[in-house]
Amino acid sequence: MDGLKSHAHVIVMGATNSPNSIDSTLRRFGRFDREIDIGVPDEVGRLEVLRIHTKNMKLAEDVDLEKISKERHGYVGADLATLCTESALQCIHENMNVIDLEDESIDAEILNSMAVTNDVHF
Repeated sequence: MDGLKSHAHVIVMGATNSPNSIDSTLRRFGRFDREIDIGVPDEVGRLEVLRIHTKNMKLAEDVDLEKISKERHGYVGADLATLCTESALQCIHENMNVIDLEDESIDAEILNSMAVTNDVHF
């Protein structure tokens, strides 16, 4: 990252969830000029992340994203994304008995009947 020529249009970014383990040479002057700490999201932030990751999911009426965001203190974006993905996969797994794997597509009626529910998934 050091050099004699100016590279004004080059931006190098790095990310870690373990900042204490960063090699000290990367923190020397001229390497990374700024460090930005993005902490654990609060309840409002968790709700926004949940909304983003469930926007294309069919959710049952009993799914209360606000309640879920209150109950998941300490969860970061990756944790919430995994929660949503696993919930959707569990929904698909539970409906495998009505899906014909021999067909190239899934009937729209079957897809419309599937929804992620709160009681088991979240």
